[in-house]
Amino acid sequence: MTTTLRPSEPLQHTADGGRSRTYDICVNSRRVGSVRLLTDPGFGATSGLIEDLRVDEPDRRRGRATVAVLAAEEVLRGWGCSDVKISVPAAAGAALALARALGYTERSRNMIKELPDAPPAPPAGAEVRPMTEEEYAVWEPAARDGFAREWMARGVSEEQARAKAEASHRELLPRGLATPGTAISVVAVGGRVAGHVWTGVRELDPGVTAGYVYDIEVDREQRGRGHGRALMLLAERTVREAGEALIGLHVFADNTPAVRLYESLGYRVTYVNSSKRLL
Repeated sequence: MTTTLRPSEPLQHTADGGRSRTYDICVNSRRVGSVRLLTDPGFGATSGLIEDLRVDEPDRRRGRATVAVLAAEEVLRGWGCSDVKISVPAAAGAALALARALGYTERSRNMIKELPDAPPAPPAGAEVRPMTEEEYAVWEPAARDGFAREWMARGVSEEQARAKAEASHRELLPRGLATPGTAISVVAVGGRVAGHVWTGVRELDPGVTAGYVYDIEVDREQRGRGHGRALMLLAERTVREAGEALIGLHVFADNTPAVRLYESLGYRVTYVNSSKRLL
Protein backbone atom coordinates (compact mmCIF):
# COMPACT_ATOMS: atom_id res chain seq x y z
CA MET A 1 0.00 0.00 0.00
CA THR A 2 1.20 3.52 -0.82
CA THR A 3 0.66 6.47 1.53
CA THR A 4 0.65 9.88 -0.15
CA LEU A 5 -0.48 13.47 0.40
CA ARG A 6 -3.21 14.89 -1.83
CA PRO A 7 -4.07 18.62 -1.75
CA SER A 8 -7.54 19.26 -0.41
CA GLU A 9 -7.53 23.00 -1.21
CA PRO A 10 -5.69 25.47 -3.46
CA LEU A 11 -2.27 26.67 -2.35
CA GLN A 12 -2.76 29.80 -0.21
CA HIS A 13 -0.37 32.76 -0.49
CA THR A 14 0.16 35.73 1.82
CA ALA A 15 1.42 39.19 0.94
CA ASP A 16 4.77 38.55 2.64
CA GLY A 17 5.51 35.42 0.61
CA GLY A 18 4.08 32.85 3.01
CA ARG A 19 2.28 29.70 1.90
CA SER A 20 -0.20 27.26 3.41
CA ARG A 21 -2.17 24.25 2.27
CA THR A 22 -4.18 21.41 3.76
CA TYR A 23 -3.63 17.89 2.46
CA ASP A 24 -5.50 14.61 2.73
CA ILE A 25 -3.41 11.64 3.81
CA CYS A 26 -4.30 8.88 1.37
CA VAL A 27 -3.58 5.17 1.14
CA ASN A 28 -4.05 4.00 -2.46
CA SER A 29 -6.28 7.08 -3.01
CA ARG A 30 -8.37 6.28 0.10
CA ARG A 31 -8.44 9.20 2.56
CA VAL A 32 -7.22 8.17 6.02
CA GLY A 33 -6.42 11.54 7.59
CA SER A 34 -5.24 15.09 7.01
CA VAL A 35 -2.38 17.50 7.69
CA ARG A 36 -1.84 21.24 7.28
CA LEU A 37 1.45 22.68 6.06
CA LEU A 38 2.47 26.33 6.16
CA THR A 39 5.44 28.63 6.37
CA ASP A 40 5.99 30.05 9.82
CA PRO A 41 4.60 33.61 9.95
CA GLY A 42 6.99 34.37 12.79
CA PHE A 43 10.18 33.32 11.02
CA GLY A 44 9.51 33.85 7.33
CA ALA A 45 9.06 31.78 4.19
CA THR A 46 12.14 29.59 4.74
CA SER A 47 10.77 28.01 7.93
CA GLY A 48 7.99 25.44 7.69
CA LEU A 49 5.33 24.17 10.08
CA ILE A 50 3.48 20.86 10.21
CA GLU A 51 0.14 21.29 11.99
CA ASP A 52 -3.05 19.35 12.71
CA LEU A 53 -1.73 15.95 11.66
CA ARG A 54 -4.57 13.48 12.11
CA VAL A 55 -4.90 9.83 11.12
CA ASP A 56 -8.33 8.19 11.38
CA GLU A 57 -8.59 5.56 14.13
CA PRO A 58 -8.87 2.46 11.87
CA ASP A 59 -5.57 3.38 10.18
CA ARG A 60 -3.50 4.28 13.23
CA ARG A 61 -0.45 2.30 14.33
CA ARG A 62 0.28 1.31 10.73
CA GLY A 63 2.99 3.83 9.93
CA ARG A 64 0.64 6.26 8.15
CA ALA A 65 1.72 9.22 10.28
CA THR A 66 5.42 8.48 9.74
CA VAL A 67 5.06 8.47 5.98
CA ALA A 68 2.83 11.54 6.08
CA VAL A 69 5.45 13.53 8.03
CA LEU A 70 8.21 12.50 5.62
CA ALA A 71 6.00 13.45 2.66
CA ALA A 72 5.19 16.78 4.35
CA GLU A 73 8.90 17.48 4.74
CA GLU A 74 9.37 16.93 0.98
CA VAL A 75 6.59 19.42 0.24
CA LEU A 76 8.22 22.00 2.52
CA ARG A 77 11.59 21.45 0.85
CA GLY A 78 9.89 22.16 -2.45
CA TRP A 79 8.64 25.44 -0.97
CA GLY A 80 12.22 26.41 -0.16
CA CYS A 81 12.06 25.75 3.59
CA SER A 82 15.35 24.99 5.35
CA ASP A 83 13.79 23.83 8.63
CA VAL A 84 10.49 22.52 9.95
CA LYS A 85 8.78 22.85 13.32
CA ILE A 86 6.09 20.80 15.04
CA SER A 87 4.14 21.24 18.27
CA VAL A 88 2.92 18.04 19.96
CA PRO A 89 0.56 17.77 22.96
CA ALA A 90 2.54 16.66 26.00
CA ALA A 91 0.10 13.81 26.63
CA ALA A 92 0.51 12.38 23.12
CA GLY A 93 3.22 9.86 23.92
CA ALA A 94 3.11 8.09 20.56
CA ALA A 95 3.40 11.36 18.64
CA LEU A 96 6.32 12.51 20.79
CA ALA A 97 8.10 9.20 20.19
CA LEU A 98 7.49 9.54 16.44
CA ALA A 99 8.97 13.04 16.42
CA ARG A 100 12.12 11.83 18.17
CA ALA A 101 12.44 8.85 15.84
CA LEU A 102 12.25 11.15 12.81
CA GLY A 103 15.05 13.38 14.09
CA TYR A 104 13.12 16.25 15.65
CA THR A 105 14.83 17.99 18.58
CA GLU A 106 12.87 19.53 21.42
CA ARG A 107 13.39 23.29 21.51
CA SER A 108 10.77 24.59 23.92
CA ARG A 109 7.66 23.88 25.94
CA ASN A 110 4.33 25.56 26.53
CA MET A 111 3.23 25.39 30.16
CA ILE A 112 0.05 26.31 31.99
CA LYS A 113 -1.25 26.59 35.53
CA GLU A 114 -4.76 26.70 36.98
CA LEU A 115 -4.85 29.61 39.41
CA PRO A 116 -6.58 29.45 42.82
CA ASP A 117 -9.51 31.73 43.51
CA ALA A 118 -7.46 33.85 45.90
CA PRO A 119 -4.45 35.53 44.25
CA PRO A 120 -0.99 34.89 45.76
CA ALA A 121 0.16 37.31 48.44
CA PRO A 122 2.47 40.10 47.27
CA PRO A 123 6.18 39.23 47.51
CA ALA A 124 7.52 39.97 51.00
CA GLY A 125 10.44 42.29 51.55
CA ALA A 126 10.43 43.88 48.10
CA GLU A 127 8.91 46.90 46.44
CA VAL A 128 6.54 45.97 43.61
CA ARG A 129 5.30 48.63 41.20
CA PRO A 130 4.41 49.25 37.55
CA MET A 131 7.23 50.00 35.15
CA THR A 132 7.60 53.71 34.42
CA GLU A 133 7.67 55.25 30.96
CA GLU A 134 11.34 56.15 31.45
CA GLU A 135 12.16 52.56 32.35
CA TYR A 136 10.09 51.29 29.42
CA ALA A 137 12.10 53.41 26.97
CA VAL A 138 15.24 51.60 28.10
CA TRP A 139 13.67 48.16 28.56
CA GLU A 140 11.79 47.76 25.27
CA PRO A 141 14.70 47.85 22.78
CA ALA A 142 16.81 45.75 25.15
CA ALA A 143 14.02 43.16 25.54
CA ARG A 144 13.52 43.04 21.78
CA ASP A 145 17.24 42.49 21.25
CA GLY A 146 17.39 39.85 24.00
CA PHE A 147 14.45 37.97 22.49
CA ALA A 148 16.16 37.88 19.10
CA ARG A 149 19.43 36.72 20.63
CA GLU A 150 17.69 33.84 22.42
CA TRP A 151 16.55 32.48 19.05
CA MET A 152 19.91 33.19 17.41
CA ALA A 153 21.63 31.16 20.13
CA ARG A 154 19.44 28.23 19.11
CA GLY A 155 20.38 28.27 15.44
CA VAL A 156 17.90 30.77 13.99
CA SER A 157 19.43 33.23 11.54
CA GLU A 158 19.88 36.80 12.75
CA GLU A 159 17.54 38.09 10.06
CA GLN A 160 14.76 35.67 11.05
CA ALA A 161 15.26 36.19 14.78
CA ARG A 162 15.19 39.97 14.61
CA ALA A 163 12.19 39.94 12.27
CA LYS A 164 10.30 37.78 14.77
CA ALA A 165 11.26 40.03 17.68
CA GLU A 166 10.15 43.14 15.79
CA ALA A 167 6.85 41.53 14.77
CA SER A 168 6.13 40.24 18.28
CA HIS A 169 6.64 43.60 19.99
CA ARG A 170 4.73 45.40 17.24
CA GLU A 171 1.77 43.03 17.73
CA LEU A 172 1.82 42.75 21.52
CA LEU A 173 2.82 46.30 22.52
CA PRO A 174 1.23 48.59 19.91
CA ARG A 175 0.69 51.29 22.54
CA GLY A 176 3.58 50.49 24.83
CA LEU A 177 2.63 50.50 28.50
CA ALA A 178 -0.83 51.79 27.52
CA THR A 179 -1.60 48.63 25.50
CA PRO A 180 -4.93 47.25 26.80
CA GLY A 181 -4.55 44.13 28.94
CA THR A 182 -0.80 44.62 29.32
CA ALA A 183 1.03 44.85 32.65
CA ILE A 184 4.79 45.27 33.00
CA SER A 185 5.86 45.33 36.63
CA VAL A 186 9.20 45.60 38.39
CA VAL A 187 10.44 44.38 41.73
CA ALA A 188 12.92 46.63 43.50
CA VAL A 189 15.16 45.98 46.49
CA GLY A 190 16.71 48.88 48.35
CA GLY A 191 15.45 51.24 45.68
CA ARG A 192 17.18 49.31 42.88
CA VAL A 193 15.24 47.37 40.23
CA ALA A 194 16.00 43.65 40.61
CA GLY A 195 13.81 42.36 37.79
CA HIS A 196 10.65 42.70 35.74
CA VAL A 197 7.73 40.64 34.48
CA TRP A 198 5.49 41.31 31.47
CA THR A 199 2.02 39.77 31.38
CA GLY A 200 -0.97 40.00 29.07
CA VAL A 201 -4.02 38.02 27.99
CA ARG A 202 -4.12 35.76 24.94
CA GLU A 203 -6.08 32.87 23.45
CA LEU A 204 -4.28 29.60 24.19
CA ASP A 205 -6.77 27.39 22.37
CA PRO A 206 -9.94 28.23 20.45
CA GLY A 207 -12.30 29.79 22.96
CA VAL A 208 -9.82 29.51 25.86
CA THR A 209 -8.21 32.75 27.08
CA ALA A 210 -5.60 32.97 29.79
CA GLY A 211 -3.11 35.29 31.32
CA TYR A 212 0.31 34.92 29.74
CA VAL A 213 3.87 35.61 30.86
CA TYR A 214 5.61 37.13 27.84
CA ASP A 215 8.87 38.04 29.52
CA ILE A 216 10.50 37.69 32.92
CA GLU A 217 14.05 38.56 33.84
CA VAL A 218 16.05 39.06 37.01
CA ASP A 219 19.11 41.32 37.01
CA ARG A 220 22.22 39.15 36.71
CA GLU A 221 23.69 40.44 39.98
CA GLN A 222 20.41 39.78 41.82
CA ARG A 223 19.90 36.15 40.76
CA GLY A 224 19.73 33.31 43.23
CA ARG A 225 17.87 35.40 45.81
CA GLY A 226 14.29 34.30 45.11
CA HIS A 227 13.35 37.25 42.89
CA GLY A 228 12.31 34.98 40.02
CA ARG A 229 9.78 33.22 42.23
CA ALA A 230 8.57 36.57 43.57
CA LEU A 231 8.06 37.88 40.03
CA MET A 232 6.13 34.76 38.98
CA LEU A 233 3.84 35.11 42.00
CA LEU A 234 3.38 38.75 41.06
CA ALA A 235 2.44 37.66 37.52
CA GLU A 236 -0.11 35.21 38.90
CA ARG A 237 -1.59 37.87 41.18
CA THR A 238 -1.85 40.35 38.28
CA VAL A 239 -3.55 37.80 36.05
CA ARG A 240 -5.97 36.62 38.75
CA GLU A 241 -6.97 40.17 39.61
CA ALA A 242 -7.67 40.72 35.89
CA GLY A 243 -10.26 37.93 36.07
CA GLU A 244 -8.34 35.08 34.41
CA ALA A 245 -8.27 31.59 35.94
CA LEU A 246 -5.37 30.27 33.86
CA ILE A 247 -1.83 31.48 33.22
CA GLY A 248 0.47 30.21 30.51
CA LEU A 249 4.02 30.70 29.30
CA HIS A 250 6.66 29.50 26.84
CA VAL A 251 10.09 28.34 27.97
CA PHE A 252 13.12 27.08 26.08
CA ALA A 253 13.83 23.46 27.01
CA ASP A 254 17.51 24.14 27.75
CA ASN A 255 16.67 26.86 30.30
CA THR A 256 16.83 24.37 33.17
CA PRO A 257 16.57 26.87 36.07
CA ALA A 258 13.41 28.40 34.59
CA VAL A 259 11.84 25.00 33.87
CA ARG A 260 12.51 23.89 37.45
CA LEU A 261 11.06 27.12 38.84
CA TYR A 262 7.85 26.77 36.85
CA GLU A 263 7.47 23.12 37.79
CA SER A 264 7.97 23.96 41.48
CA LEU A 265 5.17 26.54 41.18
CA GLY A 266 2.75 23.95 39.75
CA TYR A 267 2.98 24.62 36.01
CA ARG A 268 2.46 21.63 33.72
CA VAL A 269 3.60 21.09 30.14
CA THR A 270 0.86 21.28 27.52
CA TYR A 271 2.85 21.22 24.26
CA VAL A 272 6.37 20.15 23.32
CA ASN A 273 7.80 22.18 20.43
CA SER A 274 10.49 20.57 18.26
CA SER A 275 12.34 21.35 15.07
CA LYS A 276 14.42 19.68 12.38
CA ARG A 277 16.78 20.88 9.67
CA LEU A 278 15.68 20.02 6.15
CA LEU A 279 18.83 19.02 4.28
